[in-house]
Amino acid sequence: MSKSLFDKIWGGHIIKKLENEIYVLYIDRHYIHEVTSPQAFIELKKRNLPVFRPNQIIATADHNVPTINQHLSISDSLSRKQINLLTDNCNKFGITLYELGNKNNGIVHVIGPELGYTLPGMTIVCGDSHTSTHGAFGCIAFGIGTSQVTMVMASQCLLLSKPKQMKIQLNGNLRKGVTPKDVILYIISKLGVDAGVGYFVEYMGSTIKKMSMEGRMTVCNMSIEMGAKGGLIAPDQITFDYVKKCKRFQELKRKEKEFMEYWKSLRSDDNTTFDKEYEFNAEYIEPMITYGTNPGMAIKISEKIPKLNIDHKSLKYMGFSPGESLIGKIINYIFIGSCTNSRIEDLRLVATLIKGKKKASHVHAMIVPGSNLVVKQAKKEGLDKIFKESGFDFRQPGCSACLGMNEDKIPSGEYCISTSNRNFEGRQGPGSRTLLASPLTAAIIAIEGKIVDINKYIHEKIYDFN
Repeated sequence: MSKSLFDKIWGGHIIKKLENEIYVLYIDRHYIHEVTSPQAFIELKKRNLPVFRPNQIIATADHNVPTINQHLSISDSLSRKQINLLTDNCNKFGITLYELGNKNNGIVHVIGPELGYTLPGMTIVCGDSHTSTHGAFGCIAFGIGTSQVTMVMASQCLLLSKPKQMKIQLNGNLRKGVTPKDVILYIISKLGVDAGVGYFVEYMGSTIKKMSMEGRMTVCNMSIEMGAKGGLIAPDQITFDYVKKCKRFQELKRKEKEFMEYWKSLRSDDNTTFDKEYEFNAEYIEPMITYGTNPGMAIKISEKIPKLNIDHKSLKYMGFSPGESLIGKIINYIFIGSCTNSRIEDLRLVATLIKGKKKASHVHAMIVPGSNLVVKQAKKEGLDKIFKESGFDFRQPGCSACLGMNEDKIPSGEYCISTSNRNFEGRQGPGSRTLLASPLTAAIIAIEGKIVDINKYIHEKIYDFN
């Protein structure tokens, strides 16, 4: 019987099958951060329970950390308390913590892969919606609630029902100026934000195979935004090459042959049947941008806002009208960062586009790298100097304006072109209005000071898209 990639990983992690199709599933890697872990630790202490396997938990401070002057005391009392609690709890239970200021600190879904803690074939969880990022390595990775965080800490297992499976096939060459972020925004705009409810998605096809690991992480990261439990991509040579460069893998090199034998088996068998299947032609995708208050409300940047089946409440919040073009809209804020688009590849792309240019004088452009390792590499390549010369604010790592839990908030009523993953009402600060886009689109809009048709700039060769 043919098995999917998901079936193979799931089947290899079943401890026991219970009544009503409930499974006890073993979890290989558990990531935690300062916001969703305190309650879990409180529960452990209340029940006098130890952490079952602390060596399989990796912690970092990322959600509400400041992105400037991280060496100073944190001014916000709640943020300071949460970060101090994380440190205390990790010390008490023997958990590896990449605390604020650590050379490997950063956003949990950035540091996990770059440090080599995420490996193909794993089951991975975190008390965070965008844990599906790790699915890019051929993992079953998904977000969990606080009670489940406690369960994994205490047992290294979860009680789960098996989700249905969806295949999304994407073939063809991407146009110049189109990035993985545009790909996933396009898919969500076509399928809707509820299409994946109850499903785990496998992305496949020639377009996906050509993507870098960082591009694949962007795609898998936003699987949750179509309602899916998570998304994954079969590992291949691109995956193996990425993992082998990680410092931690060098320490495991003696097991390379064993790893590779297993990893190469991680693909869906031919003729595997999925519960739902969709196919897209990559050549139809253009630079995308959102206009509403969920990621499914996205259009090609050259298109007008639809007139039919429109959420008028959402448009009213955004200050837009049905049939309106976004071209020419003045933008005062740009945020390039988040676990979706804050990796070195994203920063290189931005630097290539803005080199020798200045941001528009009225624009506040903020680049927040995903980790200190990204910062280190960016400085090594001189990207930080390009950002500074172009007037961009290059900050320290953190989740930052993605969710506005620190001081990096967008003022009420202002539009922000953001490379993050959610554009809900007030997501980036009370009254803020978010338009999701790729780092490429965000960089160009920062220079121009308004929304422009990216396609036009490609044809006129105003920017370097190579």
